[in-house]
Amino acid sequence: MSDAIDRRRFLAQGIRTAAGVAVLGGGASTLLAACSSGGSSSTSTGTNAGVSTATPKPGGTVTFATEAEIDGFDPTKNRWDSTGILYSRTVYDNLTTIDATGAVKPYLAQSITPNSDFTKWTITIRPNVVFHNGTPLTAAAVKTNLDAVRAALLTGPALSNIASVDVTDPMTVVVSMKAPWVPFPLYLTTQTGVVVEPANLLSGNCQQHPIGTGPYVFQQWVPNDHFTSTKNPHYWRQGLPYVDQVTFRPIPDPQSRENSLKSGTVDMMHSSDTQNLVDLQGDSSFVTIDDTRSVFEPDMDFVMLNTAVAPMNDIRVRQALAYAIDKKKVINTVWNGLPPQSFGPFVQGSPYFGPTGYPDFNLAKAQSLVKQYQAEKGPISFEFGTINTPKALEINQLVQAMWKQAGIQTQIAQVEQTQFILNALQGKYQAYSWRQFATPDPDANYVWWSAGTAAPVGSLALNFARNNDPQVQQALDQGRASADPAVRSAAYQSIAKRFAVDFPYLWINRAIWMVSAKPRVQNFAGATLPDGSKAPPMIDGIVSTTQMWVNS
Repeated sequence: MSDAIDRRRFLAQGIRTAAGVAVLGGGASTLLAACSSGGSSSTSTGTNAGVSTATPKPGGTVTFATEAEIDGFDPTKNRWDSTGILYSRTVYDNLTTIDATGAVKPYLAQSITPNSDFTKWTITIRPNVVFHNGTPLTAAAVKTNLDAVRAALLTGPALSNIASVDVTDPMTVVVSMKAPWVPFPLYLTTQTGVVVEPANLLSGNCQQHPIGTGPYVFQQWVPNDHFTSTKNPHYWRQGLPYVDQVTFRPIPDPQSRENSLKSGTVDMMHSSDTQNLVDLQGDSSFVTIDDTRSVFEPDMDFVMLNTAVAPMNDIRVRQALAYAIDKKKVINTVWNGLPPQSFGPFVQGSPYFGPTGYPDFNLAKAQSLVKQYQAEKGPISFEFGTINTPKALEINQLVQAMWKQAGIQTQIAQVEQTQFILNALQGKYQAYSWRQFATPDPDANYVWWSAGTAAPVGSLALNFARNNDPQVQQALDQGRASADPAVRSAAYQSIAKRFAVDFPYLWINRAIWMVSAKPRVQNFAGATLPDGSKAPPMIDGIVSTTQMWVNS
């Protein structure tokens, strides 16, 4: 396993390096970038759209419109979503990555190998790599990063199974676990596997002025306006990148983002709004790819409930809310009828998919549950939150009207995106529109579902719903420790069934991501990895800027 981590051991069919959390109708950022979906995309011009076999032309600039802004570049402190990972991947590299088949592969690491029981992992660092300030990449630098991630309130829970990180020689790190951890390398593809120049990380300067080993060097960041980086002339992947400068512009409203692309203000955009896909997919003026035919797990759109606060701490209320949502109406009204309904975190074709018992729309059942609750405790009323975009408001108003028919009153609150995520972390909400859980290996969702991360309201908790179910915890631990596909499949199917008992999440539909670009932007979906294997063309709105080029 020198160049590729044994895929059979990890059962990884694809891993996203983007954050796993966003709100319905618009991207909300998250923290440690939960592993998630990737794989082949359908396109507007054929299965090879966005891929070029022509000789690359170095030079030029590209401007990419994103759905959100981030709150900084520090992987231990800042909450990254798809935008955050796009930013990160310009200036930083990860220890591991995935290929188009979903196999986990070394990146800054030259190799990563386990002992026989998966309680120790040996990471050999790629030689002759330097940070943007000339500091060499060493095992000590990797240890500094892993230790910082482990110590951070935000990211520490994701790596809580690590007992120690030890440098055994200048280019080798041994990571020892408290218990067997079969899919550990998967976590190094995410925010927890980014490597920052040690002094830059420890000083906190990386939050505003990041220094990494990535293909581009930080030039300027004006929050809510633009982030610009320039070509790294000393990048360890010889000859790359091709583009001289990449600028990202956050444009939260999807229609405004599309208009900017059409007017030429930007060269590329991503979106999880199906209206953008409908508008651009058939337009020959642009090259558009999407993940509707992805072989990997997608994000799910749902309503997340804070089970630790009233009235959501009463199972009858959570059940009533679930029965009252007409999924088909939401999909047809808001998402152009494109995505399928969801009844759990997994989709057909996944080894973890199975009947969950999650209910269909049943207004009469919802009304009956509401009457039961009201007879004991009075009317049901709560705040229903989302981010501050027109599409997000439209979704909440639609669901609000459905709940009203069941006898439930809600007040919609739109919250600035960064604060929105902080509220979820601290448990300062009752119900939120949300998007999360894209992952081919469900261990990536361990911190989101674990009882160990369901802290009391007011404390930071990665289990945002604060759902504390011993049976879910037992299954999570079984899935993490086993390399047996049958054991893992049974464990995660049981979790999906428990969610249909606990109702922390009100499932609606899978999310669809797309990226669209002017034809002058070549090969944005055709990246390869250091070993020559293909990278995923697009993962949750994230494409590689390293091997794209401009045909001017």
